[in-house]
Amino acid sequence: MPRSLTVLPSLFLGGLILLAGGCATVSHRALAWEAELGPVPERPITPSQLLAEVSLHQILIPDGRFGRRKDLGMRPTHITIHSTQNPTGDAWAHARALQNGKLRGGRRTGYLFWHFTVQQDISIQHLPTQVAGEHADLDGPGNRHSIGIEMAEHRGNNLAETIERTAKLTAYLAYTQGISPRNVVPHYHWPREGYNPPNKNCPHFLLDNGKPGPTWAWFKSRVQSHHRRIVAQAPAA
Repeated sequence: MPRSLTVLPSLFLGGLILLAGGCATVSHRALAWEAELGPVPERPITPSQLLAEVSLHQILIPDGRFGRRKDLGMRPTHITIHSTQNPTGDAWAHARALQNGKLRGGRRTGYLFWHFTVQQDISIQHLPTQVAGEHADLDGPGNRHSIGIEMAEHRGNNLAETIERTAKLTAYLAYTQGISPRNVVPHYHWPREGYNPPNKNCPHFLLDNGKPGPTWAWFKSRVQSHHRRIVAQAPAA
């Protein structure tokens, strides 16, 4: 058996078993989430139908204020997945904080800001997808060319349902923005200049030992499965 990492899709729960050096590795978190969520349905779905399942609300940062004082146009090539690591703030609280300029620290504008925050029951959009955010790698390509999605972690939030809603939103954005699902990456993907370590352990619950592994592969498999379902028009009855 080759010693390189091999993914076996559709063999066991959508490819949750990875073979590395002859040893099987199973993401127990992904197994538990898969058991809770069930498999992705195979029936075709239109973009608008999938968006309805995402339950999207728009609460945009006002143009010309805070992080949007220097709107930079963007043609996104990637989608970056984050986790808030905030046990007290839900998606609504993050939307208010972004609107009121409460999240400071961005190098370019002085503010942190991203495009979407997702929790178990809703998704909130903070920025147009054609505007660059400040969420990934200071002034690097992660900020300048990727859509940022944060997953909420507040107490009482169902993490499996949050992950699934994020997978659906990601698939919808990849389809409508013309982004390859291969370019769906964790925050870890973008090294940050001046930080040690440069690659952040984010989204931490989708990484294994701080790096993309079988749990991230499981999440990507759900994104890809939803993406494959999308058709331009509703199938004939």
